[in-house]
Amino acid sequence: MSLVAIGINHKTATVDLREKVAFSPDKIHDAMKSLASRTRSGEAVIVSTCNRTELYCNNGDEADIIAWLEEYHGLNHEDVAPCLYNYHGQEAVRHLMRVASGLDSLILGEPQILGQVKQAFVKAKEAGTVALTIDRLFQNTFSVAKKVRTDTEIGAAAVSVAFAAVSMAKHIFSSISTTKVLLIGAGETIELVAKHLKDNGVASMVVANRTLERAQAMCEEFGATAITLAQIPDYLPKADIVISSTASPLPILGKGMVEKALKQRRHQPMLLVDIAVPRDIEAEVADLDDAYLYTVDDLHSIIEQNMASRKEAAEQAEVITEEQSFLFMDWIRSLESVDSIREYRSQSMAVKDELVERALNKLAQGSDAEQVLIELANRLTNKLIHAPTQALTAASRQGDLNTLGQLRSALGLDKH
Repeated sequence: MSLVAIGINHKTATVDLREKVAFSPDKIHDAMKSLASRTRSGEAVIVSTCNRTELYCNNGDEADIIAWLEEYHGLNHEDVAPCLYNYHGQEAVRHLMRVASGLDSLILGEPQILGQVKQAFVKAKEAGTVALTIDRLFQNTFSVAKKVRTDTEIGAAAVSVAFAAVSMAKHIFSSISTTKVLLIGAGETIELVAKHLKDNGVASMVVANRTLERAQAMCEEFGATAITLAQIPDYLPKADIVISSTASPLPILGKGMVEKALKQRRHQPMLLVDIAVPRDIEAEVADLDDAYLYTVDDLHSIIEQNMASRKEAAEQAEVITEEQSFLFMDWIRSLESVDSIREYRSQSMAVKDELVERALNKLAQGSDAEQVLIELANRLTNKLIHAPTQALTAASRQGDLNTLGQLRSALGLDKH
């Protein structure tokens, strides 16, 4: 059996090329069927995300798989080949385990890739391109990714501004699920913040934006309420957490507005996280009692510490993936030994059946039973020892003492 992994990712190719080799969700089902037909086992899985496209095949030829990828997307070999990487056997197993564990991601330890790999596997099963080996490979990979998450701290520390902002809120409030959140802005960063908040159970979110339509589009996804920037003073007193990220050249929240809101809140604490550059919240807000203001610089220092923490955890995770890839290859070899034993037994039984049938025919013709029995024993012995004798002779002539020793051991010649 030969496992092959061929891919392209954010480290090896530009966004433009990655887009060209990506597989759209509506076409990946047929693509996996087409790819699987190019393998001897009919097993293939395609993992395709914005940062990578990877083909995992069992019993496939590397050159043929690459040719298929280029043909499928109508690309020139000269454009694609320099950006591809390929792994075989245990290295292919280990690579998949590293990918699923977030060790090969743009953001070290990010958890989204595991879900994407699982989704690719489900689609491959639906397409009928998964059999024993690939099924076991991916099931083991999911277990390894879970072990990495459980046994290391690779996913514990925030390494994005959005995630760091939400993590800070979780440290300050005993339960953020019951807090009221005001998000200012409706760009990519705030959208990611909203996603993290929703994942952590926050149900009450208000999104303020200069363009109401943009805020409303985002709010539909997260079950939030959309308002304009002019309506912020009305909603600010209700907010336990304020997270702001706009492109405004001037501050949106001034000290006076926040001070008035705190009075209406009867000095219940308010967390304000300003992740805009230039700032959305006046620096003087930090001087107010019960106002806890953090800027993007504060978050970056947290992120740097957390990246260092993740790198330490990644070293532990690398050991886990290495060990588990060895164990998977042990299972592969056990399958191969079972196949070899079955083939050897079948071959020997065929020889036996042939010679017994010949002996029975001779007995039916009236031949001497003792002579027939002796001839059967001699012919069976010669047939069964023919291949081992040739192997022993070849090893002796070549002076291959290692092979000779293995053959003697396998044939039981070195029993003491």
